[in-house]
Amino acid sequence: MKLRMIAATAALALSALCANASVDKVVYGDDNRLDIFEVTNPTHLKLAKATAALVKSYNVQDMRSGESKLSGGNLNVCSDEKFDGQLTAAFCSGFLVNHEGKQYMVTAGHCISNQSACEGIKFVFDYAVSEAGQTEHNVATSSVYSCKTLVDRQLNRFDSNDYAVVELDRVVTDRDALSFRTTGKVNDGEEILVIGHPSGLPTKVAGDAYVRDNGPSKYFATNLDTFGGNSGSAVFNARTGEVEGILVRGHNDYTYRTGPDGRSCKAPEYCSMDGCRGEDVTRTTSIEFFQ
Repeated sequence: MKLRMIAATAALALSALCANASVDKVVYGDDNRLDIFEVTNPTHLKLAKATAALVKSYNVQDMRSGESKLSGGNLNVCSDEKFDGQLTAAFCSGFLVNHEGKQYMVTAGHCISNQSACEGIKFVFDYAVSEAGQTEHNVATSSVYSCKTLVDRQLNRFDSNDYAVVELDRVVTDRDALSFRTTGKVNDGEEILVIGHPSGLPTKVAGDAYVRDNGPSKYFATNLDTFGGNSGSAVFNARTGEVEGILVRGHNDYTYRTGPDGRSCKAPEYCSMDGCRGEDVTRTTSIEFFQ
C-alpha cells in the first residue's frame, strides 16, 4: 500500500481552487447528456455498469429490505432544461478498475482529502434513471460499497495532477472492471465520451466530444458536457472503450436566463465546441500507483 500526499502548504494553496474546480464544468455545442434508459449503445451501457456515484454516507439509508435509499437535493434549473427536478445525491463520480489482480475505485483527488474523509463516503453503483418518469432512487444494498483504504492520492498545483485510488471494503463480483490506458497517450482529436454524475444527478452518458489540447503531460483538455459531480468520472476513448482519464476541472457550470414563466432561472452555460477553457482530464498514465 502507498499513500502519496503533497505537502501541506501546497494542499492548502490548492484547496480553494479545487472547491471551485469540482463544480466548474459546462455544455459544449448541444447538450449530449443521456439518461441510462435513453442509451442505445450496448457498449456504453456495459461501461456505465462499472461507474459509481460518490455519496455522503448520511445520504444512503439501508432499508433492511435488500435495498438502500438515496437522498439529497433536487436539480433546480429552468423548467425547459434537461433533468429539472431530478435527485442530486452524488457529490463526485468514480469507476472500477483492476490492477495486479486487485480491484480499485478511481476518482479525482479533490473528491477525497484523506482516509477519514474516505470512510465517510459510500460508493454506489446503479444510481440511474432506468425508465422514463422514474422518481424513486433505491438501489440494491449489494451495490453500495465503503472505503477500506485510500491507497494513493495526488492533488498537485504544480503539475495539475489530480486523482485518488481507493480499495473498497469487499470485492465487486456482479460487473466487469474497466480497462484503462497504462502507456502512451490518447490521439490528438480522438473522439471521447464521459460517464458519471453531473451536478450529482443519476448516471449520465455524454459523447460527441473530442480531445482539444493533448499537450500537457499530466492531463488533456476536451469539450465534454460535464458539470460539478462529474469530477472523478471515467473519460473513455469512444473507439476502443478504454478509459483515457479522469474528469477533474472545467468551465463554469451555470448561468441565469429568463425561463418560460418570465422569471429568472438557472440554466447550463453553453460554449462552442472550440470555445471557453475546455474540460481537463487527468491521464490514467499519471496515476503513480498503477505504474
